[in-house]
Amino acid sequence: MQRCWWLLFALSLALAGPWNCPSRPMAAAAEAGGWVDISAKVLQDLVGEGKKIGYPGKTAGIAVDRVTGDVLLVVPDQGIWKSTDHGETFARVDGGTIGGRCETGFSLNFDPRGRRLACFMLDGPSGYTLDGGKTWQAMAGNGRGWDAGSVDWSAAEPVGIFALRHECGGEIYTSQEMGKRWQLRGKAFASVGIFDARTFVATKEKEPGIFRTTDGGQHWTRVSDLQPAGRDIRMLEGVAYWTSAEGLLASEDRGKTWGVQGQAVECSFGPYFGKDKSRIVVVGKEGFWETTDGGRQWQRAAPLPPEYSVSMPGWFLNFGWDPHARIFYASRMGAPAYRYRQ
Repeated sequence: MQRCWWLLFALSLALAGPWNCPSRPMAAAAEAGGWVDISAKVLQDLVGEGKKIGYPGKTAGIAVDRVTGDVLLVVPDQGIWKSTDHGETFARVDGGTIGGRCETGFSLNFDPRGRRLACFMLDGPSGYTLDGGKTWQAMAGNGRGWDAGSVDWSAAEPVGIFALRHECGGEIYTSQEMGKRWQLRGKAFASVGIFDARTFVATKEKEPGIFRTTDGGQHWTRVSDLQPAGRDIRMLEGVAYWTSAEGLLASEDRGKTWGVQGQAVECSFGPYFGKDKSRIVVVGKEGFWETTDGGRQWQRAAPLPPEYSVSMPGWFLNFGWDPHARIFYASRMGAPAYRYRQ
């Protein structure tokens, strides 16, 4: 009788499958609706190897290639780590080119067409990749480094950058050599945006509104009373977007005029694009917001991770969105990096 009971028990286990090794679909189902730490293994391995993680510890930057879904994670002073499996595993890919940390949510600038990423780092070397992280090029140093950077990705061979230097009286710099040399263009600025070698937009530290130049920064004109919160514009299909407390701002004429894109929703990070301009995600104090109609209506898509808060709009936090797998990612300076499946 006892032997029959064990046979029945073994048969039930075989039919049920490996109860302590759930399949990926089961794991994803269990994860849905909650934030999961995806950086613990990377950090544990670094400590085990005797590597020192820089200030403020743990992670300090994350970005997602909207085309491939690849996730790029920053570990302070330990470079860029790439995942091709939605954050399950990571491997360092920058070859020692990238260091420091991301100070703002606009330190990592992905080409919306994928594969090309520029990293504007603080307290460490900056650089970029044009082939999905296979090879990297360094940028020239400039003191402690950068808060944010805008890249003209419209060129087949990108060269133009407009960047905001860290704690230097709002100094802004341009480069037409992808950061190999820099030119000071002004002071007392708070954010940046580039359209071409001579056309930029920016905000100022003590003057409200959006300012524009068409002569490389010699003369600036205020073109809007709207006040962006993001530290850089983002471009898709010829439209410039800028996050703000009033909603997602948009310009279809290279920064000459600006308006709120549909329904107003407070946001300071992003935007992150889906397959086209109709699908966009932004992040603000109340979490992630998503539109499927180009901004006419927004729906709250996910909360912020439990220990996260937006203390300074555009600063200290980094987010990403994989529109194909419908996954959100988040990193905060000194905190773990997280994944959230919709």
